[in-house]
Amino acid sequence: MTASTATPPSPPLVLVFAASDPSSGAGIQADLLTLASLGCHPLTALTAVTVQDTVGVQSVHPLSAELVEQQARTILEDMPVVAFKIGVLGSVENVLAVAEIVSDYPEIPLILDPVLASGRGDDLSGEEIISAIREMLLPQTTLLTPNAPEARRLAESDEDDSEPSIDICAQRLIEMGAQYVLITGTHENTAQVINTLYGPDGAIRRDEWERLPGSYHGSGCTLASAIAGCIAGGASVEDAVRDAQDYTWQTLKNGFRAGMGQFIPDRFFWARSTDDAVEESTPETQPDAHE
Repeated sequence: MTASTATPPSPPLVLVFAASDPSSGAGIQADLLTLASLGCHPLTALTAVTVQDTVGVQSVHPLSAELVEQQARTILEDMPVVAFKIGVLGSVENVLAVAEIVSDYPEIPLILDPVLASGRGDDLSGEEIISAIREMLLPQTTLLTPNAPEARRLAESDEDDSEPSIDICAQRLIEMGAQYVLITGTHENTAQVINTLYGPDGAIRRDEWERLPGSYHGSGCTLASAIAGCIAGGASVEDAVRDAQDYTWQTLKNGFRAGMGQFIPDRFFWARSTDDAVEESTPETQPDAHE
């Protein structure tokens, strides 16, 4: 009897375009941890190097668009990627390069986390970058995952006399080309955190979550990457949004304070906790801060 020589099946391959974070709380390191925790094999195209910690971002240093493109195209020619996840791109040139790359793969779902500022409020994307995202990436986006301030900034109009509602923002973002928009309500002044998933016909689901007391570094990265991982594993957009929120809540509930600033979500909470130690989430629990 001979031993089998069959090659084990590959886990789902997800290509991430994002900037680094030395603390591994956010950025491409957070994406890697999240995707690996959910059983995916993450691939990367680094877009920028940042100097930051759990307190805030000191500086952002974009890589050249040529280097970003070389990273991505080399991987895409070698491996069957099943989902894209996009975070901080760092420059207009990088937005244009990534938009051109993903346009060659329209069948691959694209999850876009428009990280416009850090949790402390450090600006990560200027107006030129935002304009390029609107024009070049939103029409190719399967699911956009802004928090409420990001949604308003992306959807703002010169004709607005007052701050638009998130419903109006979602409608505008879908009109710009995004297939689905998940707006997280962590920054809204509400007793519960309300996250709303929108499609072409309006709101699809609204999930209310109890606010956690801490402030977290990289919860938005975790949520968007978890959605990408679930979709890569075969889930529908709606099921992926539901399951990713549950996973993200667990990472925050088990978060730890490694430095002097925000808590870091524990993406591998399940590897360090007993069944009794990890509380089961309920339909009313959710991340506190989105970055």
